[in-house]
Amino acid sequence: MDRIRTRYAPSPTGRMHVGNLRTALYAYLITRHEGGDFLLRMEDTDQERYYEGAEEIIYNTLRLTGLKWDEGPDIGGPVGPYVQSERQASGIYLEYARMLVEKGEAYYCFCTEERLNSLKRTVNGEEIMTYDKHCLSLSPEEVKANLDAGMPYVIRQNNPTEGVTTFHDELYGDISVSNSELDDMVLIKSDGFPTYNFANVVDDHLMGITHVVRGCEYLSSSPKYNRLYAAFGWEVPAYIHCPTITDETHKKLSKRSGHSSFEDLVDQGYLPEAVVNFVALLGWSPEDDREIFSLEELTKIFDYRHISKSPAVFDMVKLGWMNGEYIKAMDDERFFTMARPYIEEVIHAPELLADEKLRKMAAMVKTRIEKLPDIQGHIDFFNAVPEYDAEMYTHKKMKTDAASSLQLLKDVLPILEQQENWDNDSLFEALRAFAAEHEYKTGFVMWPLRTALSGKQMTPAGATEIMDVLGREESLARINAGIAKLS
Repeated sequence: MDRIRTRYAPSPTGRMHVGNLRTALYAYLITRHEGGDFLLRMEDTDQERYYEGAEEIIYNTLRLTGLKWDEGPDIGGPVGPYVQSERQASGIYLEYARMLVEKGEAYYCFCTEERLNSLKRTVNGEEIMTYDKHCLSLSPEEVKANLDAGMPYVIRQNNPTEGVTTFHDELYGDISVSNSELDDMVLIKSDGFPTYNFANVVDDHLMGITHVVRGCEYLSSSPKYNRLYAAFGWEVPAYIHCPTITDETHKKLSKRSGHSSFEDLVDQGYLPEAVVNFVALLGWSPEDDREIFSLEELTKIFDYRHISKSPAVFDMVKLGWMNGEYIKAMDDERFFTMARPYIEEVIHAPELLADEKLRKMAAMVKTRIEKLPDIQGHIDFFNAVPEYDAEMYTHKKMKTDAASSLQLLKDVLPILEQQENWDNDSLFEALRAFAAEHEYKTGFVMWPLRTALSGKQMTPAGATEIMDVLGREESLARINAGIAKLS
């Protein structure tokens, strides 16, 4: 086989949808697995949907996910330019469309918008328009006269109306479509720009693309693509159509879901490497049951033949679990750097903002969170004890209640007031000794203390770790407040 060449060809119309990221990822993995070339091409011919700054979003997303391209708009390459509007300016698409006209595989269409609207009909509640080949019957003289007169036109593909067209997909196998279902799609629009479908075929051929990865929504367009390849006498690339991605209710993932784009997920605190890992498994699975993979590991084992044809469900619960696993495995220093802004956003007491204390808070939450913004809900009590019910001191397993908790807090308060070394180890040893002396279980001692210190049912650390961060003065003040509440 020739050297494998894949491409990611996004339209700069906004944030990168998860489905588009998966397309880029699979194309990248196919290439890297075989040692081929991965190209980036900007398909900006749809001027109406163009979004200012979208190119930079695409670059940033690919860089954050680690999908490095070998050729592209910013680094060039042997088959550039890699931006369709720049290629269009050279007249390349119009040139190839006219070649098809000369072969009888395409024709000029001068129909007005009014006439095209008259061809519309409603099928199953959806309005569609199938062109009736009206302008195919124009003589060469009539076509020339219209062009000379400057009449607006499009160039349409001339598809047969009888027989079938068969194409092959690497996942779905051979698929045959009746030619009567093939509309004469527009190749060159009235503004001179090529349509997405036509530019795609021309560019893929000229750039030597061997494998085309795209969503299964393009399966219905593939027969038209194949007829274009056949009309030009070009070799058809291998097609790999990926399954639809749905939400948990099995509806197509939409922008309204709030997590349909890579940027949405990063904004919500998910790590880029976790998102890549998760997206890789949306429709593809390895031969074993393993689920955590680095990008490098994915390149070694990825086989597109294991892509499923069934819709893939975007499971936020699974993404949360996976992201948590990445956080747990993260280098402590990197985690602190990422966690610090979230901690400083919620912690305002100056005495708690020392680097040492911030690091201790980060260490407390690292194994307890699934995404970075979760940090704040775990540590907000350090800033101030929230209002809480005295019933929280009652714990059946620890065999504590309001009365026993009050007595215990009163008993340990003098011990803590006399404590010279105010650090976790020293505090724990002092309280452990107290518990042993009174034949208490350690949890019986720690539960009332932790409740008074935090005012929360769940905390990311034990009582002595909390006191270590709070410091002597604040810790004793909170214990006295707990005594007052219980009294």
